Amino acid sequence: MINSRTAFLAAPVLMGAYGVIRIIDGLDGSRGPGLAWSLGHLCFLGALVFFVRGFAAMRAAAGGNRLSTVGLWTGTAGAIAVGVQFAIDMVVGFLSADRGAMDELFTRVQDIPGVLPAFYDFGPLLFFVGQLVLVSQLAKRGVLEPWAPLLVLIDTTLPFADKDLIPLGAVLLLVSCAPLWRIREVAAEPPADAKVLV
Repeated sequence: MINSRTAFLAAPVLMGAYGVIRIIDGLDGSRGPGLAWSLGHLCFLGALVFFVRGFAAMRAAAGGNRLSTVGLWTGTAGAIAVGVQFAIDMVVGFLSADRGAMDELFTRVQDIPGVLPAFYDFGPLLFFVGQLVLVSQLAKRGVLEPWAPLLVLIDTTLPFADKDLIPLGAVLLLVSCAPLWRIREVAAEPPADAKVLV
């Protein structure tokens, strides 16, 4: 079982690894298909698993209130949408001999009704909305620093400015959630005033 401390470290690290691999993959002027394309996408798919585990722990740390529950399920729905998008990208990479063939296959897949809004345009935004809601809840309760939601918001917007900034966003996410990944999970009942993730 993935513990929450591992999740808060692994999720941004794997996201950052995806960003670095993506930059390396584009050094020749074209991204995919090939090993770098597949490896980068696998890293991000792994990150999504850890993010969802982290969302559940964040909800618990926020007291399991209604808003944190909405954040958990919104973020999870978005993670599923992003996961489907990345799975499509990987399959397209496997089935294509070059970037031109990938672009043609992407067009065919994205022309299927509902695919673009669900998995590329709007569905993935739920991931970021849910994450921001959860981080804001924890900042409000004093579990995270007051500026943590701002860092997460910056992390969210960086890829829209330039996807090469994804590694920087991963660093911001590590910093914003540092109080969470520093906490050691314990089996015993924690003191009443301790900020322990269960």
